[in-house]
Amino acid sequence: MQAWRVHENGEPGEVMRLDEVDRPEPGPGRLLLRVRAANINFPDALLCRGQYQIRPPLPFTPGVEICGETEDGRRVIANPALPHGGLAEYVVADEEALLPAPEALDDAEAAALHIGYQTGFFGLHRRAHLQEGETLLVHAAAGGVGSAAVQLGKAAGARVIGVVGGQQKASVARELGCDLVIDRRTDDIVAAVKEATGGRGADVIYDPVGGDAYAKSAKCVAFEGRIVIVGFASGSVPAPALNHALVKNYSIVGLHWGLYAQKDPASIARCHEQLTRLAAEGAIKPLISERVPLKDAAAAVQRVADGTTTGRVVVLPDGAAR
Repeated sequence: MQAWRVHENGEPGEVMRLDEVDRPEPGPGRLLLRVRAANINFPDALLCRGQYQIRPPLPFTPGVEICGETEDGRRVIANPALPHGGLAEYVVADEEALLPAPEALDDAEAAALHIGYQTGFFGLHRRAHLQEGETLLVHAAAGGVGSAAVQLGKAAGARVIGVVGGQQKASVARELGCDLVIDRRTDDIVAAVKEATGGRGADVIYDPVGGDAYAKSAKCVAFEGRIVIVGFASGSVPAPALNHALVKNYSIVGLHWGLYAQKDPASIARCHEQLTRLAAEGAIKPLISERVPLKDAAAAVQRVADGTTTGRVVVLPDGAAR
């Protein structure tokens, strides 16, 4: 089979190589899956760079979530077992962790449902306890992680403010349903949020960016607001001023979604049931900006790494527009 492999760490476009390799062997408790679609995540770029918290042995195949097909024909969502990631024609995955792909979504959409939407659901509901009528601020609202949070926020009845970089991404954020879009390149984020909320600020802030985005968040979070730390796509890890959190009565909460697989795996299945229901109702639908064939996967991972994409970029191993 064909699989993209990283033989040395570096930028995805430079270190990923399309190789002919043997199909991975499932082993006990695992199943071989044919990859129908593989969603590209920012962690795939970090894996290539050697900067992710998990560092599989070289050479390895990136790709942390797929829509696949079992040997008996079931369409499933899975997190492939590294080092045999999803940017390949076949993967292996833990049988107990497989989730049914929602019928309301095509293969590319199903591949993009799992990590981003699970992260959004846990972040907004379990960690931040978002309530109907509250104001939710989402950084990088047109990106893969942010777009999921926007849709989930609207589904929860929140007023959603999206922060983006550039007019093209602003248009995408409006189409996603943001009630207000702030362009960080031209607008004053703090002033715009305070004006939109009558000086109160945002009740919940969803931050997958870190760096300056976090600094702005601390200045426009509401009394008893919650800032959810999801990641550091900016490459800068902020150092929160805890005296500021004390004075303003707001919470800083972390979210490492992967821990739930270890600590409370049943919660992931329950969340998937909720996401499947929301998808069937049309309340959520992953925004797929690009569907690319397997031969173009390295360039696609590089675009995600560079932050030039909107929504999700999905690789289709057989090139079909599924």
